[in-house]
Amino acid sequence: MQNLSKFYKSLSALLVLVFFTAISFAQDSSASSSSSTKSVTTSTDQTTTWYTQPWVWVVGGAVLLLIIIALMRGGGTGGTDRSSSVTYKKTVSTDDTV
Repeated sequence: MQNLSKFYKSLSALLVLVFFTAISFAQDSSASSSSSTKSVTTSTDQTTTWYTQPWVWVVGGAVLLLIIIALMRGGGTGGTDRSSSVTYKKTVSTDDTV
């Protein structure tokens, strides 16, 4: 039963990803199948902004991942021991007055 539930979750995630992919391709103007002839003139002195560069997103993602890992670890060694041990002291006395 649990394998079937896992299968349905995986299938639904796959369908959602396919749906988003189809939406992103539908927004692309070059993917249209119309055969209209339009002439588009572009200027050659275009400036690119910093956030359109792929390396900026890769570096930003790596920094964000490092920050999340640092927060999950607890911020380093703060002098506290992560492992705790419990010591039980048990005294046994017998009555030898038989």
